[in-house]
Amino acid sequence: MELEHGPQPILELMQTHALKPHDVVAASTEQITHKMISRACKGRRLSRNVQFKIVRALNAATGRDYTLRELFTY
Repeated sequence: MELEHGPQPILELMQTHALKPHDVVAASTEQITHKMISRACKGRRLSRNVQFKIVRALNAATGRDYTLRELFTY
């Protein structure tokens, strides 16, 4: 299984909304870390559970309804 997938769409979306990893972590009601967000942006393979936590956190931070497919390409 490949672990590195290159920059992900979440990185572009965060830049579009002028969000830093801290903003996403602060908006989350679940336990996520800055490291999880950074790994997601870089394309490091994350578990589905962590991916869904990040989707919910980004949606809370932006007020939008992004899907898993819109944030990750793997």
